[in-house]
Amino acid sequence: MSRRFVIEAVMVAIYGELLVPSAPVEYIVPYTTVMELYEFQKSPEPLMNDPLDDSHVKRKIGELIAYLEEPLNRKKLERALTVPWSKSPAILFGDHVSWTVVNAVDNEQYGELLDPIETEIVLAAQRENAPILTDQLELIRRILEAEAPVQIYDIGDFEFAMEDNIFFNQN
Repeated sequence: MSRRFVIEAVMVAIYGELLVPSAPVEYIVPYTTVMELYEFQKSPEPLMNDPLDDSHVKRKIGELIAYLEEPLNRKKLERALTVPWSKSPAILFGDHVSWTVVNAVDNEQYGELLDPIETEIVLAAQRENAPILTDQLELIRRILEAEAPVQIYDIGDFEFAMEDNIFFNQN
């Protein structure tokens, strides 16, 4: 059984190790975060502090976009867009990683505490009963402030989350 996490698409480009986990993993990715990849790719604003790292991440974003635009993957993404909260068939990234893109919808449940994309991430985690994986400490703080009933892991704790997620998904 694979571990499941809700994650933003850009995190996979920034943290390449997420594509080579020690065990099978399914990333549940809100569609709006997939669309953000295009914005990040074209933005003159750096994503990373180091120019070499920024160049590398933007190249990885381009590769991710190209992979998602391949005909079969594009068709899977389009299937997720038919109805709010519908999900794409699995998009495979090697033997151990799959993406399920969800057409998440912000319902303003968390008001000003979370922005629309953050709300979609939280709602997807609630609907899918899967923890959130992020590197954004501010987001973690705001989710805790909002008292959202979700589990959150910092990406730095990915290996622990992979082990701990076994227990989480069995309950």
